[in-house]
Amino acid sequence: MQPRLLAGLGITVVGGAFLVSTAPIPALLLFVVAGVVAAIVIRPAFATYLLITVTPLVVGIDRGSALPIVRPNEALSLLVGAALFGRAVWRLRTGNRRRLRLNQLEKSILIFTVAASVLPLMIMLARHRPVSGDDLIYALVLWKYVGAYVIVSASIKTAAEVRRCLFLSLGAAAVVAVVAILQVGGVGPVRSLLAAYYAPLGYVGALADARGSSTLALPAATGDLLIYNLGIAAALLSTRIGSRRLLLGAAVLFGVGVLATAEFSCALGLIIAVVIICVVNRSARFAYMAGAVAVLGGLGLQSVIAKRLSGFHSAQGLPTSWTGRLHNLQSYFWPELFHGWNSVLGVRLSARVPVASQARGYVWIESGYTWLLWGGGLPLFIAFFFLLYAGLRRGTRLAAGPPDVMGVVGRGLVVALGVMAVLMFFDPHLTYRGSADSLFVLMALSAVPGRASPTGSAVGGAELRSQSRGRT
Repeated sequence: MQPRLLAGLGITVVGGAFLVSTAPIPALLLFVVAGVVAAIVIRPAFATYLLITVTPLVVGIDRGSALPIVRPNEALSLLVGAALFGRAVWRLRTGNRRRLRLNQLEKSILIFTVAASVLPLMIMLARHRPVSGDDLIYALVLWKYVGAYVIVSASIKTAAEVRRCLFLSLGAAAVVAVVAILQVGGVGPVRSLLAAYYAPLGYVGALADARGSSTLALPAATGDLLIYNLGIAAALLSTRIGSRRLLLGAAVLFGVGVLATAEFSCALGLIIAVVIICVVNRSARFAYMAGAVAVLGGLGLQSVIAKRLSGFHSAQGLPTSWTGRLHNLQSYFWPELFHGWNSVLGVRLSARVPVASQARGYVWIESGYTWLLWGGGLPLFIAFFFLLYAGLRRGTRLAAGPPDVMGVVGRGLVVALGVMAVLMFFDPHLTYRGSADSLFVLMALSAVPGRASPTGSAVGGAELRSQSRGRT
């Protein structure tokens, strides 16, 4: 062994021992970070595995509460992204170069993201409107999901890796579902733990209602995540990939978990998902199972469902959440949105207004399509449908192919996009934390066939499908 290498190892060991003795916790974190970086450099797919597994479990922790400035999942994305970037730079030094080619879906994602960030800021400046820190934060939201897309695209190359991603997603979603069910059932210390670490904006009162917000700290986002993974589980069942018993159990768990969120929009999303699943699978068998699960889940969650339905007994005949949503739109957003050219050019990027009477200090836009017009006007509104078209086209093409892993990705993507498009009438579901990460991961996985060969040609997709059939 060379003297310089020995000297370097000796310095590292001595320095590590000194750091452990003086600051054990920072030393442990440093060793964990170093281990993660080393694992990603050796096996890039580990970056996506970490992202898929950890994000749903920590995404609900408020920004700045566990780490300065960022959420834990954002810090993880920065870490794995930096490791992949460093690896790519090193490979460039060795002459390994790849030409970047964007497919239609990636072009639509880029156009939508620019229309949701750069373009609105330029329009605000041109109209002499002040740009606040809140506007800048909202401008970065979509780029965070684009970053997740890039991480997946840069690290996942084979059918076996795609399959692991799907099952890791199911595993993380199962934990989220169990926590949501235990939360609404008041079992053990679940609510106290969520109140300590997962209270949205520090508002513990949000956990008082019997709604399964789970580790995403938002019931609607929890419902979306579970619905998307239900689509994956159903696709795996239809293609007979994986253990049938485990997949059936996961599907039941996700269905009950969606009901535990006690969100009307989630219940609607579940119905839409079942319909789409039956269409893409060309079988109504899944609908019968979903009906049985709905009955069993309804019996087990009687008190939660009864409490939500009691809102229809109010003086207005509608739940207060519905009347409050409409009141907020009519009072704080629609008058300004439909004044002058605002519906064409947008108002501003910040999708909330400060209201002192609100428990969390703000009123948010509770309509996804209103949010599109408010933040970016017609350009963003049109860009959204271009993204939706490109994603559905990609998903249906994969779903119509052989019953392999990529077919599963395609069917899951069609379910996720279909549900999201309908639920956008109620809230900006496209950007919900946790569920949006899952959606962008699915979109990135759908592009893996085109990246399986160095040229990104159709041959790569054929090779990937061949691997998929061989392994499943």
